[in-house]
Amino acid sequence: MSAPAAINPELLALRERIDAVDCELLALLNRRAGLALAVGEIKKREGSAVFRPEREAQVIDGLKAANSGPLHNDSVAPIWREIMSACRSLESPMRVAYLGPAGTFSEEAALGYFGSSIVRVPCGSLDEVFRLTSAGAADFGVVPIENSTEGGVARALDLFLHTPLFIVGETSLFVRHNLLRKRDSTDGIQAVLAHPQALAQCHDWLSAHLPGAERRPVSSNAEGARLASLDASLAGIASTRAGSEFGLHVVARAIQDDPNNRTRFVIVAHPAQHPAPKASGHDCTSLVVSVTNKPGAVHDLLVPLKNHGVSMSRFESRPARSGQWEYYFYIDVEGHPDDARVAAALAELRAACAFFKVLGSYPVDVH
Repeated sequence: MSAPAAINPELLALRERIDAVDCELLALLNRRAGLALAVGEIKKREGSAVFRPEREAQVIDGLKAANSGPLHNDSVAPIWREIMSACRSLESPMRVAYLGPAGTFSEEAALGYFGSSIVRVPCGSLDEVFRLTSAGAADFGVVPIENSTEGGVARALDLFLHTPLFIVGETSLFVRHNLLRKRDSTDGIQAVLAHPQALAQCHDWLSAHLPGAERRPVSSNAEGARLASLDASLAGIASTRAGSEFGLHVVARAIQDDPNNRTRFVIVAHPAQHPAPKASGHDCTSLVVSVTNKPGAVHDLLVPLKNHGVSMSRFESRPARSGQWEYYFYIDVEGHPDDARVAAALAELRAACAFFKVLGSYPVDVH
């Protein structure tokens, strides 16, 4: 039996220095945690919120500006989100609802935004996410709102009309869809299970490679993976994380039609439980409005924004389901009502609308 190779002395010395730095980091993190606890005590006395998304966005922005490398700025946000999550949990563990089960992109978005030191509340439907968050059974909900390929998530948009929840933050994910199965082969697949949006996002690949397989919509991609783990004739479309969760083979990777496929998620809360975020310097304000059905009505929606120099980043319509060919318009504008220009534009816009609701003003994705 050969003797183990000797460790390079230079490598050994570097490892020892890394170990020493890790100990320093741990001591600093504990100091930070102690300060966070002191902040928490003040917040308790004042009755203020534990989680302030605009404050966390400002912290990350400041760190990125101060960063001199070699650590990339893209790595700063996820590292500090985990640090802030761990410190925040010392004050009060947050319950976060999202479309489950384990392994969904919604769960990934929740962990990416809040960090892993949360109480996870997986839900069977978007309706349940809204219901639990509205009832106070969850502090926050994480909801997919639009996809770069398929556009708005219709059910989520409709639910905003009928619940008190408002948006306090956003995050987005590059979505990589994978074909998952108990067997490491595409032979004999009778049905492919996934959320309807995922099936649509993989339409071309499925048509080319599995033209005879049924496309069966289910409540979430992870639910499709779970069901595929029970039946070798089925396959699911989901993340590699869902594949690991349910012991499935990744039969084909990245089968989405758009290589830049991205989904945007919003963070929702009840206004009675959490204050509206203040301006962070890079904010979005989301609205839903309707207008009287008359010539030029939609044009009139845009005039106040133009007059006050406010940029619109999203404009989408949904049927009002009144039977009168009326529509709700979902609008995102850049900026926060704390900005006088934005406040003036919104005031004029409200006057032109038959229905007007601010869904939230919040920091944009800083990942």
